[in-house]
Amino acid sequence: MTMTSNNVEKNEMNNDKDISKTLLNKLFLRSLTLEASFNYERQQGLGYAFTMAPVLKKLYKKDTERTEAIQRHLEFFNATPYISQFIIGVSAAMEKENAQNEDFDTSSILSVKASLMGPLAGIGDSLYWGTIRLIATGIGTSMALQGNILGPILFFLMFNIPTFILSYFYMHIGYKVGTGFLSKLASSGAMDKLTYGASILGLLVIGGMSASMINTYVPLKIGSGEGATAVQDVLNQIMPGLLPLGIFWLIFWLLGKGAKTTTILIGIFIIGILSAWIGILGVESS
Repeated sequence: MTMTSNNVEKNEMNNDKDISKTLLNKLFLRSLTLEASFNYERQQGLGYAFTMAPVLKKLYKKDTERTEAIQRHLEFFNATPYISQFIIGVSAAMEKENAQNEDFDTSSILSVKASLMGPLAGIGDSLYWGTIRLIATGIGTSMALQGNILGPILFFLMFNIPTFILSYFYMHIGYKVGTGFLSKLASSGAMDKLTYGASILGLLVIGGMSASMINTYVPLKIGSGEGATAVQDVLNQIMPGLLPLGIFWLIFWLLGKGAKTTTILIGIFIIGILSAWIGILGVESS
């Protein structure tokens, strides 16, 4: 009788932490505001946490647990907003698993997010900006040039209707894939390997973004005439991307020391303007 009552109680607790289709639809609607609070520190992080809030409120009854979960999803996040619903669905499945399993490693939630956002951002940019938008723009523009008022209307519909439909299914597919995948991992004991691999991939994504987003070089030259040696060439011979790497680690070090993001941004503006005016630093043209 005791074992039966314990099983019933456990099942009731699990049912209380089920994520319904209605709740997933609520996440989908919230995900449409993913970039409404975009900022240069964590980019879509605040929007991601706002999207996840209903699920976290249902899964975690204690304020401390809910606070920790919200802080997890306030971390840096950046991906194509129309494909991010898949990652949100996976995150919801992982949060459900964490709420039901005391031994679940919460760091794997962040690792999987970081490892998915880079590849899916590349796919999303190609699909939406490079394909759907171009097709819609071509058709809409050709009609608008003929004086047809349906041109801009058709562009709006051709881009947004397939985008919203796909995003809706991404949310539900992400949750289903995440739930089934996590169950298989739990039974096989491969969660540690997944976490380790996702952490490595996530670090590679963040590192690649840092290298590609910091665009600066040294325009100074040593000597004069045709025999002058560019300082940037010397730095590239030592290690390509040495200057962006140094700037990244300097900012990372300042953040670790507790420097405010606003102060760092103001410092970047001042140093950048002065350095460009003096001729020490510049932006390398692509």
